[in-house]
Order: sequence, then C-alpha cells, then structure tokens
Amino acid sequence: MHMYDLITRKKHGAALTDEEIAFMIDGYVKGEIPDYQMSAMLMAIWFSGMTDRETAELTQVMARSGDQIDLSAISGRTVDKHSTGGVGDKTTLIACPIVAACGGKIAKMSGRGLGHTGGTVDKLAAIPGYRTELTREEFFHTVETCGISLIGQSGNLAPADKKLYALRDVTATVDSIPLIASSIMSKKLAAGASAILLDVKTGSGAFMKTQEDAIRLAQTMVAIGEAAGRRTVALITDMDVPLGCGIGNSIEVRESVDVLRGQGPADLREVSLALAADMLYLIGKGTPEACREMAERAIEDGSALRTLCRMVRAQGGDARVLTGELAFQQAPFSREVRAPRDGFITQMDAEAIGEVSVVLGAGRETKESVIDSAAGILLHRKYGERVQAGESLATLYTSRQETLAEAERRYSAAIHIGTAAPAPRPLIFARVEKDQITRFGGEEA
Repeated sequence: MHMYDLITRKKHGAALTDEEIAFMIDGYVKGEIPDYQMSAMLMAIWFSGMTDRETAELTQVMARSGDQIDLSAISGRTVDKHSTGGVGDKTTLIACPIVAACGGKIAKMSGRGLGHTGGTVDKLAAIPGYRTELTREEFFHTVETCGISLIGQSGNLAPADKKLYALRDVTATVDSIPLIASSIMSKKLAAGASAILLDVKTGSGAFMKTQEDAIRLAQTMVAIGEAAGRRTVALITDMDVPLGCGIGNSIEVRESVDVLRGQGPADLREVSLALAADMLYLIGKGTPEACREMAERAIEDGSALRTLCRMVRAQGGDARVLTGELAFQQAPFSREVRAPRDGFITQMDAEAIGEVSVVLGAGRETKESVIDSAAGILLHRKYGERVQAGESLATLYTSRQETLAEAERRYSAAIHIGTAAPAPRPLIFARVEKDQITRFGGEEA
C-alpha cells in the first residue's frame, strides 16, 4: 500500500477503505508518511469530501491513536458535552453541574481557548488554586464523590488529531466538514462517555457561519457518535450575538455562578437549561419535559451551585470566589464604550467582539500567549435593545492600559445602531438526532 496511490484515488473522488484509512493515519502518527503527502491528502479530502463510512472510520482510527479513557469503573451513566466554540460561551460551567446535581456523571476533558473563542480550562484556571490536571485516580474519585470533574485534555488523547490539526491550520484545510467532525468526535470517543451532547454554534462568532452548514456538521457528528455506540444529539444554537453579558475568564465564571443562583442573563440561562435537559434525557432520566423540570429545580434548590462548589474544592480551588466570600482578581484598568447616537442595536459582530477580548488579554493570539484572567468585557446593551447617545454599551477590563484605545475603537466598530428595532433572534434553531432534524418552529426533516 502506498500513500501516493491513496492521494491519487481520493483526488479523483474515490472512497478509501477502512484499511487504507488506518494505514494513512497510523503511518502519519509514526512519522512514516511525510507532511507533504498528508497535506496533499487533506487538500484532496477538502475538494472531494468523504462518505459517512470514511468519516466514521477516520474518527475511530484517530481516537485509537492514543489514550482511550475507560469510564466503566464509574457508577451510573456518564455524559459528555462539546461546544464548537463561541464568544461568552460558558455553558459547561452551568449545564454540567446541573446534570451532576440531578444524578448524571460528568467526567469531562476540556480544551484551552485560541483566538476569539474561549476555553473552559482557561475559565476554570481563573479560580484560585483550581487544578485542571489530575491523575486518573483523582479524576475518577472526584467524579464519584462530586458527580463531576472538569479537567484539561490528556496530552496523549487522540494525538493523530493534534498532528492533523496543526497541518490543516497551515494548509487552508480547516473548513472541511469531515475533517472538523472527525477532529471533534475522535476526542469525544476517546474520552469514554456513554452519551454525547453537541452544541453546534452558528453565526458571526462561530466557525459555521450558516445554519445549513451547522446542521450538516451536526448530522455528521451525530452519525459518528451513533455508529460508535454512543447516544448522541446536537443542538444548533445562535452565535451571531455573544452569549450572556460577560466575555473573559473570571468574568464568565462570575456570570455562570449568577445563573446557578437563579439570576444572570436570560439567554445564557435558557441555552444552559436546554443543554442540561438534553444531557439528562440522553442518560435516561426521563422525558424531555421531565428533564427540563429537573434541570430548573437544580437551580431553584441550589443543588447545582453546591455541586460546582464541591467539585472546585475537591480539585484544590478556593470556592469562596463562587460563594461571594472572596473576590476574583480585579483588572486595574477599565474603559466605557459609549453609544454615539440614539437608536437600537441592530447588529453585533460576535467574532469581532471576541477579538476585542483577545486584544485586552482575555484570549490567546498564539498558543504561547499568556492569559490575563481578569481581562474581558462586560456588555451592558445587546442586540435589539434601545440605547441613548452617551450611554455605556460595554465596559472593557485589562491589565494592559495601552490596549484600551484600540479595544474601544474595535468594539465600537463591531456594533451597529439603527433607527428601528430589529426582529427578535431565536437562541436555538434546531435539534439533530439520528435520522431526524427538528427545526424549532415545527419543521422536521
């Protein structure tokens, strides 16, 4: 078997066999297939695509390329959650404690942020003392005693994906649905949960800019999960507007706690409850309606917040920042961004706003960038709201005073103020299951 022949066949649109896919990925991980040949294959896949069978096999081979976590020793049913990334997306810190408080088991490995999208591990690292790296024994013990453990990804989890993603990043082949789906799902399968809930974002602040592309990606990932014997569902959620009002690591932790206290922004609460309800449904906790009621009760009776605090303490964190007994580190510099005129906010470029948070120090421009956990943005006015000239639209926070002028300019450019109120936007567009798409509004496919 020769890589040259596989590239030629894929270039002409042929499907690769399971054996050929295994040969290609295993050989690349071992260093037997050079970057230039794998680059050619990635571009051939970008142009020719892959069948569902090819994509599923590619995912399985990538998942088997490194550590595979066996969660069978954990009592009860485990469920994982993945978001394709957005701005102000802190739903893991809300939905996962809710599920754990309702009897689900969350053994979740999360990633760090890069570019305008935040990472759960960076948010957790804003909690003083919180350990995102645990031994296998500590990880399992925390899940058993708290119902939940949120840690960073293992260094050897799906190493084939790490190598391939680095190559895709420099060969303009990132935006291929089979390659995106196999990248995400290889890590989810290797992480071992029995059920997977996917939050596929769509809009200006998401990787998938259109609803139809988001649905196609969701269908592909759901099919992969189901083929691997994992119950899998995806929600298509809005990312044309930042989720919630806080962007930045400690700011987002505080806002997550607000939601768990029964407060916080309505949009963040609604998306988090929808995700939690579907996670509970996937592990057999009841009908969708019963699971939604269960999730709401976990907020109302305080059990979800107590669960989050218990996990934080178990992993060395100072939970007093969650209970309000201790303040998070405060950014030394801030600036208000004010409305230039009266009107309504008719557009928010979520990606551009996320990039403003990077300028302030809340995100990474490169993998080596140092995160400022106190930096970020607090939104005071969002899409659809009326504003008056001179009113504060947002407050910018940073430890680097020299970034404020550029950040203010870029934030102002990301907001459009019109004379008429825009139409309301839905938060959740669709739900994708095996063999069914429910578009909210009643349409099914």
